[in-house]
Amino acid sequence: MEVRNEVGAGNLSPEDQQSSPASSKQLKTSPVAVDTNSVTQRLQKELMALMMSGGDLGVSAFPEGENIFTWVGTIEGGKGTMYDGLSYKLSLRFPIDYPFKPPQVKFETMCFHPNVDQYGNICLDILQDKWSSAYDCRTILLSIQSLLGEPNNESPLNSSAAALWKIPEDYRKMVRKYHMSGEAFES
Repeated sequence: MEVRNEVGAGNLSPEDQQSSPASSKQLKTSPVAVDTNSVTQRLQKELMALMMSGGDLGVSAFPEGENIFTWVGTIEGGKGTMYDGLSYKLSLRFPIDYPFKPPQVKFETMCFHPNVDQYGNICLDILQDKWSSAYDCRTILLSIQSLLGEPNNESPLNSSAAALWKIPEDYRKMVRKYHMSGEAFES
């Protein structure tokens, strides 16, 4: 089985990336074989685990349409945090070599937070250099939910949010203002 990296893959599904003759000219062969069937099975297991939890922890996610590699997630703000009572939509894009590489996770709902930039990108170590194949979608969503209430102000993507964090009442007002604007992030 020939497996290719995502370089130049565009918007092709993992199945199309393997079968498209045009894509084979754009993609390089990976030195490590990746079985997309096992990735699909893993994602289906994670989906079932999330569905069985019934969203009781304030997190949920489901595939977007028929593509098991693209999900829409929801997190509820943690009780007693500045985000209590608010709900946020996220996009999760799983690479074909998941779980060996982390998914790309972004906020789709506007979120005023020190570790979230104006495009919805999230600065969270487990989505970058601290990734482990032991993590799953539920772990990711719970970590982001936890990050909302406990930001890492030492590594802010949004320096104004990091500065305002020290003034709780003003910070809470800004969180609500962003959330209530109802706008989605720029793509």
